[in-house]
Amino acid sequence: MKPVLRDWAELLRISALFTVPGDALAGAAAAGLRPNRRTALAVGSSLCLYEAGMALNDWADREEDAVDRPHRPIPSGRVKPAAALAAAAGLTGAGLALAYRAGRPAALVATALAGTVWAYDLRLKHTAAGPAAMAAARSLDLLLGATATGGKVAKPSLLPATALGAHTYAVTTVSRHETQGGSSGAPLAALAATTVLGALTAGRPPRRGSRPAPGDLARAGLAAAYAATAAKPLFHAALNPSPPLTQRAVGGGIKAMIPLQAALAARAGSLRTAAALTGLVPVARTLARKVSPT
Repeated sequence: MKPVLRDWAELLRISALFTVPGDALAGAAAAGLRPNRRTALAVGSSLCLYEAGMALNDWADREEDAVDRPHRPIPSGRVKPAAALAAAAGLTGAGLALAYRAGRPAALVATALAGTVWAYDLRLKHTAAGPAAMAAARSLDLLLGATATGGKVAKPSLLPATALGAHTYAVTTVSRHETQGGSSGAPLAALAATTVLGALTAGRPPRRGSRPAPGDLARAGLAAAYAATAAKPLFHAALNPSPPLTQRAVGGGIKAMIPLQAALAARAGSLRTAAALTGLVPVARTLARKVSPT
């Protein structure tokens, strides 16, 4: 990868980008609809708004990163602050434009999502409302897919949106300690939340004497994969809350997004969507070895 491209890939945390399409696709599945052209527009909007948030995050944290993470693209001088801010603005505009093409309801949800992203990066990140704002952004992203696909917010999509938001809240709480470490409580709380979400997503076991359906097995397997992906690094961070292990816990929580989205899609009865999302896991892992998702 050329140096300039690698610098921007690091700034935009390109390896975490593969956790984004599943939001819209899980939203479409929760609405009981097959993905369509408007779903694709929602995915494109989500990708743009997510990357806008990444660029804006590093722009807003450039002075803090100069002390704690001087190797990051902006404090190291590899990406100019003005370029990062311009990228954030341009990507936000592109995301809103794509959502507008998916219909007015989707545009309204995307506008709320964009506002949440900018509010988090510029103001709420270092306040007590930070984790809640990040959780709201992920929940809105799933609702964007449901709204774009069906033309309205479907009530069945509210539960998976809440589940995705709860996972995001837990991971964001841990991430607040990733540069300095020192917190065992946050990883322990996130571990408990992961366990509960995994159990709820897996659903009830089949009745005695009945065979589990393929969808039940897929949902249970994906829920177990989600819990395993997030739980191990969280457990290690709880035992030793050092910055490296805390960062791994955050990275594990980000990677766990994909199996969680797949499990939510399977729970809604969309096994094809779940299988497609599962295929993103090895790609995300490969890129994570080259560009950190945190």
